[in-house]
Amino acid sequence: MRNLRNTLIILGWLFSFNLLAQPELEEQQNADFEILKNLELFELVYKQVDLNYVDEPNPGALMKAAIDAMLYELDPYTTYIPESRIEDYKLMSTGQYGGIGAIIRQQNEVVMVVDPHEGFPAQKAGLLAGDVILEVNGKSVENLTSSEVSEKLKGKPGIEVTLKVDRAGTPITVKIVREEIKFSPVPYYGMVSEDVGYIKLSSFTKTASQDVKSAYQDLEDKQGMKKLIFDLRGNGGGLVIEAVKIVNMFVEQGTEIVSIKGRDVEVNKTYIARERPMALQTRLVVLVDENSASASELVSGALQDLDRAVIIGQTSFGKGLVQRPLDLKYNAKLKVTIAKYYTPSGRCIQKLDYSNRTVGDNVDEISDSLLTKFTTKNGRTIIDGRGVEPDLRIPDKEYSVLTRTIVLRNFLFNYATNFQRTHENIPTPQEFKITDEIYQDFSNYVLEQDFEYTTASLQLMEQLEEATKDEDTYSDAQAEFEALMKKLEPSKKNDLIKYKRELIPLLEDELIGRYYYQKGRIQHGLVQDEFILEGIEILNDLPRYKKVLNLEN
Repeated sequence: MRNLRNTLIILGWLFSFNLLAQPELEEQQNADFEILKNLELFELVYKQVDLNYVDEPNPGALMKAAIDAMLYELDPYTTYIPESRIEDYKLMSTGQYGGIGAIIRQQNEVVMVVDPHEGFPAQKAGLLAGDVILEVNGKSVENLTSSEVSEKLKGKPGIEVTLKVDRAGTPITVKIVREEIKFSPVPYYGMVSEDVGYIKLSSFTKTASQDVKSAYQDLEDKQGMKKLIFDLRGNGGGLVIEAVKIVNMFVEQGTEIVSIKGRDVEVNKTYIARERPMALQTRLVVLVDENSASASELVSGALQDLDRAVIIGQTSFGKGLVQRPLDLKYNAKLKVTIAKYYTPSGRCIQKLDYSNRTVGDNVDEISDSLLTKFTTKNGRTIIDGRGVEPDLRIPDKEYSVLTRTIVLRNFLFNYATNFQRTHENIPTPQEFKITDEIYQDFSNYVLEQDFEYTTASLQLMEQLEEATKDEDTYSDAQAEFEALMKKLEPSKKNDLIKYKRELIPLLEDELIGRYYYQKGRIQHGLVQDEFILEGIEILNDLPRYKKVLNLEN
């Protein structure tokens, strides 16, 4: 009898479970049907277009456009990587690729070399910034984009590439053998004062943590470093595990550093500091700006939550999403957003709300009403949903309209190209200064260019003029308007004098890059960098350092 009763109870449970599970089962079946239906429709559309379109379509380009359009509705970080772009993917993930080692850019109707990297094939073969690429392996690149030209330059190491370039009107043919190009994620480190060291990290590729550790060790053991400025400005991120290992350098073993959480519970994971720290007592400043994203925000956010570093700069980008690369057929890959990451306090710094995006709509920031307050280890208040907000803010630089115009019209770049052709060398990055003669020569060059620009005050006056005309009051003040407009009319010559102080650092940076490359630019910039000057000041002011971090005396 007991067995019969138990059997009836079990059957009752199973019957109840089936009743409860039936709606979920039907929902899943409906979802599966929608997927199959839409895939079949997509196949039919593609087939009919291929068979019937008036011109013969390019199947690869058509499918790539379709995939990109589908993924665009998710977020900018979920991307399809065809075989032709694998070298770009390798560069982002490993810091290395097969190529000639040069940055190229489209300027007007041509593609030109803008930065041959020091010590790599392009620079060793004699390519210079400003060289216009005419042919690759005997084939013209006219009307090709910089991306299309870049694809032709990248490929298997050891293969020779023949470039024909135009240099100041003279065609030059250069033979370059591709190499495995590997960039160190630490482009520079050194001392910025008697006991303050500096490490610049440009990306979180596979060797990032080891390179940072090596730089730190050298600064501490050989150069007398006691305090550190860690620069993450402009660092767009990379591998989560490398970010975790770098935080581990500065926090106690066993400390929670970051957790990731996604729809699939199998991706959920909490990362802790597994190694003994090598810099637990070192006073630390981290520099960030609006281009510090992803893994950079993981590092700065974790160190801020743990009150382990003073964060200096500007509010970071606000990317709290984690991607994973998935292998596809035909040597292609799909990079998919699988989770969000959360710093030790529990906050997510993701700024844009892709989860509530309607198809085709723009993406809004997470609503202020949904922002949550969190506290750091020492009780300081921080918020989520807005990137990493610095403890000490450095205001954005506001450049004049003239300066912005000069940069956007490539006058700085073009002047530096001409300068390099007539000057064999310049003093070292630490010693080089723009003399009055050089600045006057630069001003003369700018004045020879055909361009116009306006100012905010002149634009306001033009709007006011239109308003008075609409109200029929312009004639009463026409003389005054014309006199004032004439005074407000920008003068290129006067503005080049007026904005000399903001143009000189930009000109120095451009010229130094021609002779000493990226390392030289960084070395020169350290001398007058207000982020670094603020970092040195607070590292040397222990009471202020402790006050910012709410540390006990």
